[in-house]
Amino acid sequence: MMVRVTTADDTSSELTLVVNGTTHRLRLDHRTTLLDALREHLGLTGTKKGCDHGQCGACTVLIGGLVGGRRVNSCLLLAVMARGAEITTIEGLAAPDGELHPLQAAFVEHDALQCGYCTPGQICSATAMLGEAAAGWPSMASASLIGETGPVTLDAAEIRERMSGNLCRCGAYVNILAAITDVAREVP
Repeated sequence: MMVRVTTADDTSSELTLVVNGTTHRLRLDHRTTLLDALREHLGLTGTKKGCDHGQCGACTVLIGGLVGGRRVNSCLLLAVMARGAEITTIEGLAAPDGELHPLQAAFVEHDALQCGYCTPGQICSATAMLGEAAAGWPSMASASLIGETGPVTLDAAEIRERMSGNLCRCGAYVNILAAITDVAREVP
């Protein structure tokens, strides 16, 4: 029986990740999750490792950039699968001059956090949710699942359904809902 010894070339790849507008070239083990690449290799610790099973949403980031970005659980996505994609983390939401993203400001204004651990994932998820609703994507709480086009009315039930993949262990849901509702009213 012949035993094959693997080399670094067989288990890792050199890849380019575009994170918050900055291009990074990394050599990563094929099994490295996007979450671990962000936190351990790029030092972007805003994205949190909660359950590490895609059940809590603490690791939510945007793929496809800030505008039109799709939310993903970065603990479930291998970094090599995000190769060349535009990735936005909580660190990339604020303007370059430091002005907070409207959702970040609303979370502060409404005290929509307690321990703050889930907050980055909540804000990234809410950012994508606003885009999904504006594009007319229905949810299980939408008035019509077929035939409805255009923006979805983001009432409390709609926001709760769309944010159901993001858990807050402290129970700040009332304030999270208020923050998102305020920003949703301002989005055209």
